[in-house]
Amino acid sequence: MKMRKFLIGAALVALPFAAGAFLRQSGPGNEGARLFAQVLQRIENNAVDSLDRAAIYEKAARGLVKNLKDPYADLYSPEEIAAFQRNTLRNNYGGLGMQIEPHDEAIFVGRVFPNTPAAAGGVIAGDQIISVDSVPVTGLKIEEVSAKLLGKPGTQVNVVFGRLGIPQPIKGTFTRGIIRIPAVPYAIVLDGGVGYIPLQSFNDQAAEDVAKSLQTLRQKGAKSFILDLRGNGGGSLDQALEISELFLKPGQQIVVVRHRGREPEISAASRVPVIDSMPVVVMVDGNSASASEIVAGSLQDHDRGLVVGTTSFGKGLVQTLFPLDGGWYVKLTTGKWYTPSGRSIQSEHDRLGDERFVEFAADSAPGDSARKRPVFKSDAGRKILGGGGITPDVVVQLDSTTTAEREFLRTMGPFSQQLYVTVYNFGLDRKSSLKPDFQVTAAMREELYGRLVKAKIPVQRAQFDAVPELIDRLIDQRFTSLAFGDSTAFRRSIGDDPQMKAALDYLRRGTTQRQLLALASGQMVKSQE
Repeated sequence: MKMRKFLIGAALVALPFAAGAFLRQSGPGNEGARLFAQVLQRIENNAVDSLDRAAIYEKAARGLVKNLKDPYADLYSPEEIAAFQRNTLRNNYGGLGMQIEPHDEAIFVGRVFPNTPAAAGGVIAGDQIISVDSVPVTGLKIEEVSAKLLGKPGTQVNVVFGRLGIPQPIKGTFTRGIIRIPAVPYAIVLDGGVGYIPLQSFNDQAAEDVAKSLQTLRQKGAKSFILDLRGNGGGSLDQALEISELFLKPGQQIVVVRHRGREPEISAASRVPVIDSMPVVVMVDGNSASASEIVAGSLQDHDRGLVVGTTSFGKGLVQTLFPLDGGWYVKLTTGKWYTPSGRSIQSEHDRLGDERFVEFAADSAPGDSARKRPVFKSDAGRKILGGGGITPDVVVQLDSTTTAEREFLRTMGPFSQQLYVTVYNFGLDRKSSLKPDFQVTAAMREELYGRLVKAKIPVQRAQFDAVPELIDRLIDQRFTSLAFGDSTAFRRSIGDDPQMKAALDYLRRGTTQRQLLALASGQMVKSQE
């Protein structure tokens, strides 16, 4: 499609970094440039402890970017841009097949994907990476560790892990393989002929994965669909456009990008949809962002999908990568995304530290906060709320935890990694003896408590005994996932997921998209009476 594009700029940005260039500048507004050049000269000539010039320029450039009022602006070295492109746009690479996460200057394994070198080598979630090819990784950026783990398929890499409860480091030699992380980990037909598709990322195969899932589920008898975007933080704009096209009619707008001083860029569907009339529910939550919000917003505005869950994150800013000399790139916010009805996706966020943001936009539950938000209308004239993020047609909060559960989770907070690994290892020991209809027993809870004590996790007996339902859920989900796979674990978890139960209830009562939306509107009116 002509209107499609990755929002990666082609303009070359030139910055006068040479000290001589700073010194030669004159006239109003250049006092800062002269100040920088003079300080640099003094440091180089007189400071006892100095940095080489390249390091000084890099730090100055990073400081400039960091001090912009743009929480998403960043400067990427050649190594960092390779990791950025791999993590956001690509899904095939030569690696080990594990997701790594930073924590307190250490790097941990957050997830191991099945049928990968990491899984075959016995790596488990919760393992700490100590070194890669004899290079300690403590204090390194996650991009640097990732670059060390990745390489040409077929080559080997030596990794040393630390594991809770095992005093000796675990050494392993892995052969890198082509890793494909699916955007859709599984797709299943639930009771009532509801096709369920969890979309976990917008990588370069996302649209293809969703299209295949829709077709397969339809062949298996699906009469309606749930597209679950909860927890999906976004990715490729092109993939968001293509996924929206699977449901929308040709000519219908998907998203509008507005830049400063330029005409808006309008992206519209141009293909015949794969699913043109079957009822669709789109699920979002506070971690659904960016590309997820484009899909959810376009389907909501065109009355093609009933949105269920909680208000999405509200990341409606367009970032553009500008190439610099030497393989460097600078990422800047250059525009904003708007849904077809004119709603700005961007929410007001308050910066917390360097990376965390908190959303101020309230959910569309009845109350003053909802009434103060701007109101827009869908194609059919339904009222939809603006003010940032995608506000669901049906707001369903997750069940609140009990006081005892909150206290237990607070106590376990600093030991969450150890708790995860302990439950995981418990599941590994039990999975061969489990039957698909197994139930968590008091004996299982007792054994888990013993394992926690043995692992020296400071959990009090009374605290543990006060949260049997929470403990049962932890055991059930981990055991089921290990023994029977994620799709079975999901089926078993539906009873504990009020958002899923609400989505299924609406699809049970509404056999057409029009009925589905009418039911939601009636529910909203009733809830405000």
